[in-house]
Amino acid sequence: CSSLAIGTTTGYRLFSLSSVEQLDQVHESNEIPDVYIVERLFSSSLVVVVSHAKPQQMNVYHFKKGTEICNYSYSSNILSIRLNRQRLVVCLEESIYIHNIKDMKLLKTILDTPPNTTGLCALSINHANSYLAYPGSATSGEIALYDGNTLKTACTIPAHDGPLAALAFNSTGSKLASASEKGTVIRVFSIPGGQKLYEFRRGMKRYVNISSLVFSMDSQFLCASSNTETVHIFKLEHLTDSRPEEPPTWSGYMGKMFQAATNYLPAQVSGMMSQDRAFATVRLNISGQRNICALSTIQKLPRLLVTTSDGHLYIYNLDPQDGGECVLIKNHSLLGSGKTEENKENDLQPPVPQSYAATVARPSTVPSTSTMPGYSEDGGALRGEVIPEHEFATGPVCLDDENEFPPVSI
Repeated sequence: CSSLAIGTTTGYRLFSLSSVEQLDQVHESNEIPDVYIVERLFSSSLVVVVSHAKPQQMNVYHFKKGTEICNYSYSSNILSIRLNRQRLVVCLEESIYIHNIKDMKLLKTILDTPPNTTGLCALSINHANSYLAYPGSATSGEIALYDGNTLKTACTIPAHDGPLAALAFNSTGSKLASASEKGTVIRVFSIPGGQKLYEFRRGMKRYVNISSLVFSMDSQFLCASSNTETVHIFKLEHLTDSRPEEPPTWSGYMGKMFQAATNYLPAQVSGMMSQDRAFATVRLNISGQRNICALSTIQKLPRLLVTTSDGHLYIYNLDPQDGGECVLIKNHSLLGSGKTEENKENDLQPPVPQSYAATVARPSTVPSTSTMPGYSEDGGALRGEVIPEHEFATGPVCLDDENEFPPVSI
């Protein structure tokens, strides 16, 4: 959530997301054309690139030194790559390869996985557990959970009736969110046990293709975006948790009735009754485009970031207390000269009165960057945790150079 990587027809670019107003380009490479996968290891210099020119080959670079660490070729096209400080995972349509990131050696090959045409998989960024999740079936919404450290299957989770469309771990790897191809229900499970913790209904009127699921770093919020113009942000709290009194409306009355009914209805029925509505939403000015979202803290305030496939980064303010409609505050062009587009065009949504002011007026209620649980920009270690020396490679993958991880700006 502190860095953005984009692949283009001419190469790839890396940006730092430390400021709202200014988008800092960290690196640009035009050596490999038609890049469709680019994954950076946190804020380090290790970057993994796959090109349409050689879709079966993974190239691993140290971009600050301008050197190639290694490259691997596989039996079919690479569909996705995930990495943390311990593991590098390469997902093909019917197999998954797990490498040790310290020396890039292949540790495990999971063969004959169910057909996974989109390369759907998720890897916990917490290297202490390195859980890997991928579809356990091509016809149902079963999740296969694999322990990337012990290299053993952890469990299978019957998450949805239909095939899976999205998976995401929280920052500590203790929760896993999922959505099916219908896109109407999002569920959150405990890891590694697989118990259902939360269930959110994104909508009932139409099926949508959820392209992005992401937790906030403190695991308080879950964001879902799709091929529609609406982005939903859910708050991970139980209905009984200090929720303000519902207004005396018909819907509020019915909500209380449903909540009371869950005490005696069967579990399957009550599960449907107690689904939460979105805590906050964003209405994009585009529809039908693939987009990726992130919930981050930039300059001490919570932000929602939305990157669209046409090369734009939209930054919104998220009110962590009252939610509601998020306010667009900046639109950056990622493919141009790096200059930003001011929020004055007709197609951008007008600011919603009070929301941004309300957010800024309560800075004390927003956790500062230094106290946010989860991971920091220092490469993925928990704050206050000293990264042991063995976490860094002593061989060709050298990531502990001087100034390798810049200090976090508070």
